[in-house]
Amino acid sequence: MSLIVENITKLYGQQKAVDDLSFTVKKGEILGFLGPNGAGKSTTMKIVSGYLAPTSGTVQVCGHDIATDGLAARQHIGYLPEHNPLYLDMYVKEYLQFVAGLHNLNRKSERIKEVMELTGLVKEGHKKLGALSKGYRQRVGLAQAMIHDPDILILDEPTSGLDMNQLVDIRALIKNLGQEKIVILSTHIMQEVQALCDRVIIINNGRLVADDPIGELPSRIRGGDKISVTLTSPITDVSSITAIAGVTDVQVTGATLIVTASSDVRPAIFAAVVNEGWVLIEMTLQSINVEHIFQQLTKEQADV
Repeated sequence: MSLIVENITKLYGQQKAVDDLSFTVKKGEILGFLGPNGAGKSTTMKIVSGYLAPTSGTVQVCGHDIATDGLAARQHIGYLPEHNPLYLDMYVKEYLQFVAGLHNLNRKSERIKEVMELTGLVKEGHKKLGALSKGYRQRVGLAQAMIHDPDILILDEPTSGLDMNQLVDIRALIKNLGQEKIVILSTHIMQEVQALCDRVIIINNGRLVADDPIGELPSRIRGGDKISVTLTSPITDVSSITAIAGVTDVQVTGATLIVTASSDVRPAIFAAVVNEGWVLIEMTLQSINVEHIFQQLTKEQADV
């Protein structure tokens, strides 16, 4: 089970919405697919789902070429687009019966019951889609994407409109689905990426700017680790700190030092503090979150 995207490009006239983009995703991965507005995220997901044809390049879905064997490829895909299209005059259960019929499911009633329970729609089954809140419409969209038990789920802003309690439930569901499926998750909520994703792809202006396991993303930030050092008294001479191998910058504000280094140099800083006779109150490695990485990488590319 895999998704292989090779050198896809999408042109709209002279504009390149996607520019020679390649990546591979395997079973058991939840991939965070990130980029600023207009970066080409939704276009890429439409191409991967078979909704939109690329200008060039190929997409292989579980061994099927999306262009030449589209029907077989799409049977492996569940897709929740950013703007969730629903028939608002249909009832929730009626709509899911309709979608199940499109997929020609054998266990239609049983599967509808399963996905309604998984997505928390059981109490809403008698309502018209037009009467649902935005959060419950998103749940219906997720249910229709899941109903045929696809190997690959492509979710574009799946938690849009959900309240905090709903967020917890849907995030847990996505995390569970990601153990046995391929999940591609596009979102602007960076905490969601941090909580759910095993790996992150960042695109900007249609091009790939990062593709890393989430734990390795901080290594892409220029300057590396930042270490906060708090002493009991202000200091001015930090030459013993700047002399440490790997230290690239030291900012001093009274009794606080912010040390930037290409690696974790806390043991060497501690030794220098002891040698200088300073009294250390606290030393912490500042975490670099996905939001910071995203901003720096996309800003760097925009400035090129």
